[in-house]
Amino acid sequence: MPYVSEIQTSAPAQYKTPLQEQVYKILAALHIPFERVDTDEVIAMDDCEAVNDKLDMKMVKTLFLCDRKQTRFYLFVTAGDKPFRSKEFSNALGVSRLSFAPADRMEQMLGTGIGAATVFSALLDTAEDVRIVFDREVASGQWYGCSDGTTTGYMKIETARIINDFLPYAGRKATVVTV
Repeated sequence: MPYVSEIQTSAPAQYKTPLQEQVYKILAALHIPFERVDTDEVIAMDDCEAVNDKLDMKMVKTLFLCDRKQTRFYLFVTAGDKPFRSKEFSNALGVSRLSFAPADRMEQMLGTGIGAATVFSALLDTAEDVRIVFDREVASGQWYGCSDGTTTGYMKIETARIINDFLPYAGRKATVVTV
């Protein structure tokens, strides 16, 4: 079981990535409260159980997907314990079958590595062409548990604040699907 710090309500003293720094500055500017924990590196959803227990919520699963030609990209936010079915997701959006985007494209477009994909990448110009899609189950939930753009920082925020405050600030809107 990975190490999980005590709950904190302020930004880290030092940032590990430019995206992480931007996340906390924007949350402060928008007056969006959060609880967060620092952890050992957490990549797999199974490793998130200790984070879920500490923050009393369920971590979302954020998948970076693309079409076969790698010309259309999607950031799909779904429940952490829900299996991903490409056919159902593609049908819900009315697009051809999608698969996981390559790790180098994730780094380039989202500013994160594997295990750290986050809706906060919407702040980056490089993610401008990435369509953000929420599973209805996540969009209607009270709490949004996610990475802060690293594999060692996780937070709990009200889902409504992500959808109604953060995404509009970032100039983005999420598509909500049922899969």
